Amino acid sequence: MDSWDAWRRGLAAEMDRRGDWPVRSPWVRRAADAVPRHLFAPDRLWHWDGRAYVPVDRDGDPDGWSAEVYGDPDSAAVTQVTDGLPSSSLSCEAVVADMLDSLLLEPGHRVLELGTGTGRNAALLAWRAGAELVTTVEVDPGLAVRARERLGEAGDRVRVVVGDGGTGWPAGAPYDRVMATYAVDRIPWAWVAQTRPGGRIVTPWGRLGHVALTVAEDGASATGWVQGLAQFMSARGTTGPGRTFSQVRGTAPAEAERSMTRNLGPLRNDVHLRFALRVALPDVRITTAEDEDGLNAWLHTEGGCSPGSWATSWATLSAVGGGGDGCGGGGGTVVHQGGPRRLADELEEAWDAWVGVGSPSLYDYGMTVEPDGQYVWCGDAARGPRWPSVQAEG
Repeated sequence: MDSWDAWRRGLAAEMDRRGDWPVRSPWVRRAADAVPRHLFAPDRLWHWDGRAYVPVDRDGDPDGWSAEVYGDPDSAAVTQVTDGLPSSSLSCEAVVADMLDSLLLEPGHRVLELGTGTGRNAALLAWRAGAELVTTVEVDPGLAVRARERLGEAGDRVRVVVGDGGTGWPAGAPYDRVMATYAVDRIPWAWVAQTRPGGRIVTPWGRLGHVALTVAEDGASATGWVQGLAQFMSARGTTGPGRTFSQVRGTAPAEAERSMTRNLGPLRNDVHLRFALRVALPDVRITTAEDEDGLNAWLHTEGGCSPGSWATSWATLSAVGGGGDGCGGGGGTVVHQGGPRRLADELEEAWDAWVGVGSPSLYDYGMTVEPDGQYVWCGDAARGPRWPSVQAEG
């Protein structure tokens, strides 16, 4: 029994209690037991203390380090911080299990993984498919070297290559399964082109859900349903961090001001609403936070948000006078907006449209990818409402 056995059993038991181990894919739990998380964690992890990411070292704080690795099914262990923000992690166990279940992986499948990170997910794929059939691509040469070392120490002959995951790895195509471990707004066509007809692609999309796409028999498209929640880091060089309330609001007078009586609570608490808004307003970042007056929200467009520049359109929804939940009563919400678009108006219109069609869950949505673009649909890929998926830039 190793020193991490209690931590491992605790995490597995919590996954059991919550029903996180997939019934359809019992191999996932066996693979997780065989491929312990701590074997793929570096000696230094990073913990958010409410203000910044601070280091947690295995030797200096073994319990703190173990808690980062095994403490919570929904928590990732941050393994790298760049410019004050996490840039690589050991993904949270619940999402790893859910995405592996969505992949429908079988022994003998040829697999391409995009985003090696620590190498642990590649090891799980190798446990199921066979190590010699797994290729994993990592853009960061340092991470690739360390992942290759860890996989070698675990006895896996996974092929680790350095490259841009967006271009896939054509040398090993065609693949039966393709899996990304970072979020994208636009599914690269290269992933579809390198997957055999009938093959499956699983990837986090945007900032909330992950999708599973099946490549058509003619190879001309890929389509499939949203499978669940997946809050992964975005591809490097794409969407940046959201802006703070003060950065969005600034000090200049707003171009438009009005009051709002809508309860903002679901904007923070209803993941299905948040997903629907992500679909309807793909280039808008929405953030919520509470203060003594109640729940506040701020919105800004992400297109053109290069470092050092401001959002082109913005809105703030500010609780005033003790409204508490943002629904009026003793206070209310004041809306300020600026830029060429009125984002608060667009938010309410999209919210109303979602309610008008019965408040569908995120599982009612799907995606179709074609060579010249992609779109998200609801209910039915051919006849349901659809939205072009705009690529956010940041």
